[in-house]
Amino acid sequence: MHAITYSKLGPALDVLTAQDLSDAAPATGEVRAALAFSGVNPSDVKSRMGRPGMTRPAFDTIIPHSDGAGVIEAVGDGVDPTRVGQRVWIWNGQWQRPFGTAASHITLPADMAVPLPDDVSFETGAILGIPGLTAAEAVLGGGDIEGQSVLIQGGAGTVGLLAVQLAKWAGAFVVATCSPRDMDRVKEAGADVVLDYAAPDLAARAVQANDGALFPTVVEVELGLNIACDAETIAPNGRLAVYGSAKSMEPKMPFLPLLFKAVTIDIILIYLLQKSARDARIAQLHSALGAGALNCPVERIYPLSETIAAHEAVEAGGRSGAILIDCTST
Repeated sequence: MHAITYSKLGPALDVLTAQDLSDAAPATGEVRAALAFSGVNPSDVKSRMGRPGMTRPAFDTIIPHSDGAGVIEAVGDGVDPTRVGQRVWIWNGQWQRPFGTAASHITLPADMAVPLPDDVSFETGAILGIPGLTAAEAVLGGGDIEGQSVLIQGGAGTVGLLAVQLAKWAGAFVVATCSPRDMDRVKEAGADVVLDYAAPDLAARAVQANDGALFPTVVEVELGLNIACDAETIAPNGRLAVYGSAKSMEPKMPFLPLLFKAVTIDIILIYLLQKSARDARIAQLHSALGAGALNCPVERIYPLSETIAAHEAVEAGGRSGAILIDCTST
């Protein structure tokens, strides 16, 4: 197989390289898929740069990226042979494993290759792993939200935009925050009200937009920056679903407001989602897609040979959609 690999931590230009590797035959319970697209997520570029305390990669050679989509071309013992030829999307491709989806092929446990509905594109399939499951867990992981209100902080990001759509599909009244340049896009995604995330009176505006009521669910992309606003806008016994805090990794918590509302802070790391919850979120994503309620925008598709540029595009931020790799184009 043709792959992009790295064996040391550092900038994409310095460490990513093209390499031809032997295809791995699927072992018992595994499948091998020919990949069409690979999704590039912020977590992929952070892992390649090295997280705090890391001095070297966890494996001698790493193929990055956890998300992807393609077609099963071989199965191991114990896997239904009729799965050969099945369209699939991939989750956790490179989580605690050396070889991810930035390659022409991937071999992994069969349940990590989810059947992709026939009417869903490979491009969308490559976005369902981290962004799709994170959005679904953030919005729907606390139970039924029909008839409730949801505040989504950061509604213009890849996860945030999917969260807006899923919340609306699930029957919620959706208030979202973003920058002024993205307001039209977030509104088109289904948000009932869109607010400037930088407004000094954001909490008051959010509550006013919700007819003076607090929010049972708040979805948060930047906990460290927004925790004071979240504490002010969340309802008693509310759920604060957090999937990021990149700009402030040691948040200062306003404990008393959170305490006296008995707030549940639900920190989401989608890699560790338990099987029952993951199966439920997969079913919900497929249902929303089948209903035409979920659009997964793509900013740009790079050929596999330009994976360095794709990583740099993710690091640059300011995107209006996902960054994908065309695994069939070298």
